[in-house]
Amino acid sequence: MSNWRIVWALMGWVMVLLTIYLSLTPKPPPAAVQIWDKSAHALGYLVLTYWFAQLHEKRLAVALGVLALGAGLEIAQGLTGYRQASALDMLANAVGVAVGWLLARRLPNPLHWLETRGR
Repeated sequence: MSNWRIVWALMGWVMVLLTIYLSLTPKPPPAAVQIWDKSAHALGYLVLTYWFAQLHEKRLAVALGVLALGAGLEIAQGLTGYRQASALDMLANAVGVAVGWLLARRLPNPLHWLETRGR
């Protein structure tokens, strides 16, 4: 694994930890509009899926892992006593995962481009 791959992986895991924190904190940042809340869910899970799909060839496995993360966090929210699980949030997460997976299959790999740019 190249030094860049380690950096990319660490950045991805920081995003995962941030997602976990924002999903389970008792006082998440307020969403200005409910529609934005669903867009934020979709965008967050799109970015996670797209990011990790650039690092791994088994992109479907990445997508399923990120999907499981989103579902697990929604269930965990319902168990906290101070957050609520939401089927609509889970759906928005799944839409983001699907779009991220499709983009990763169709677009060039920007991380690979950054790695090879100076060669």
